[in-house]
Amino acid sequence: MTDITIIGCGVIGAAAAYVLSGYDVSVTVLEAENDVATGTTKANSAIIHAGYDPEPQSLAGQLNVRGSAMAKEICALLDVPYKQIGSLVLSFSEEENETVKKLYERGVKNGVPNLEIIDLERLRTLEPNVSDKALCALYAPTAAIVNPWEYALAMAENAVENGVELKLNTKVQAIEKTENGYKIHTSNGEYESRYIINAAGVHADKISAMVSDKPVNIIPCRGEYYLLDKSEGKRVNHVIFQCPTKSGKGVLVSPTVHGNLIVGPNAENLESEDTANTAKGLEFVANSVRKSVPNVDLRASIRNFAGVRANTDTDDFIIEFADDKFLNLAGMKSPGLSAAPAIAEKAAEMLKESGLKLVPKPKKVTQRRKVRFAELSDSEKSELIAKNPLYGKIICRCETITEGEIVDACHSVIPATTVDGVKRRASAGMGRCQGGFCSPRVVDIIARERGMDILSIQQDKQGSFILTGRTKGE
Repeated sequence: MTDITIIGCGVIGAAAAYVLSGYDVSVTVLEAENDVATGTTKANSAIIHAGYDPEPQSLAGQLNVRGSAMAKEICALLDVPYKQIGSLVLSFSEEENETVKKLYERGVKNGVPNLEIIDLERLRTLEPNVSDKALCALYAPTAAIVNPWEYALAMAENAVENGVELKLNTKVQAIEKTENGYKIHTSNGEYESRYIINAAGVHADKISAMVSDKPVNIIPCRGEYYLLDKSEGKRVNHVIFQCPTKSGKGVLVSPTVHGNLIVGPNAENLESEDTANTAKGLEFVANSVRKSVPNVDLRASIRNFAGVRANTDTDDFIIEFADDKFLNLAGMKSPGLSAAPAIAEKAAEMLKESGLKLVPKPKKVTQRRKVRFAELSDSEKSELIAKNPLYGKIICRCETITEGEIVDACHSVIPATTVDGVKRRASAGMGRCQGGFCSPRVVDIIARERGMDILSIQQDKQGSFILTGRTKGE
């Protein structure tokens, strides 16, 4: 019997596994998909929020600032792309001036460091391309951008290195309460556990309902984005927000850690997890962003995508026991990514208070390093190629990703077995052509390195097969 079973391995589940792997307890993570971070975690704004938006008395308000500070430390330890570029909330009216003041006061109460309200002159100095119709802005220098899927993946990998067992392609179908805990029935066998952490994202309501009559009402909310080419990557220097509304933080424009520019999202409540882009949604994003940055060039878009957030009918995170040993971590809308490690820390404290003995491990793996060939000096590249010639073979020209890096992804702690799995680990296919040239070579490398039939290789989730059969003889 496992001490703790975590259901779901997006950033919340990965953070819970990461924190708990530091204790002398057995932990199993059950993930329905064929890789970690394939849901909301891979399709969001990639912002580590400073913490001025949530109400001070809320869980989000209590955990955002702590989580943001932890994220910076974790990214440094685990070699995850992270840049503290700061954020600006723009005001365009006297009414919004009052909103900016409220956000400032709220941020001070939440403990956000170095907040300022700046005038238009200072704003234009920081951001020359921002609309001259802006009146002032809230400046939060501690806000940051991150690679969200690598952040989750790095925490999950570290957890596995420290003894956590990860089960992919394992969809929870039913949960049965037992004398000592729970029996979890899945598509990949049965698992017994003393405690369960429900981190199933947009499916957290269904998982909670397996053990409790207390409703958790998840409202899937689609957000659509433009990802712009690196030619637009320096259009702004900070994360640019408009004043928030009841629908969320509004349409933002921000650099990415890869050097692109991201624009979005809208907010559309749905009845299912539908990540299709729509003409209406993208038009709304396009019209909205020009209010903040009029000269942003959306013709430089290299990809549109959508993510689905797990909104609820409450204004806060749901962090509570649905049963005596079943802990819900649900409704992790923004700032869920920012607060993730602090949420995990709180979950560990709650498990301890409920009777679980948590003794720190005397030794554990604390760091991760990976090869990013394009970032090396010429001498470092030459030295690396001399040791392994595969690092001298460029597969993804747009991002300068080598065969060596793709092979590394195929043999990492949580190996890539899909084209997008390689993309999340090594950035192959992230550039202007979006994998148009390199994807066939990536498929070949996965088949070779993983010993897989080339026809079985998928783009991403189960069922996304790339090849359906051979058209020519051997």
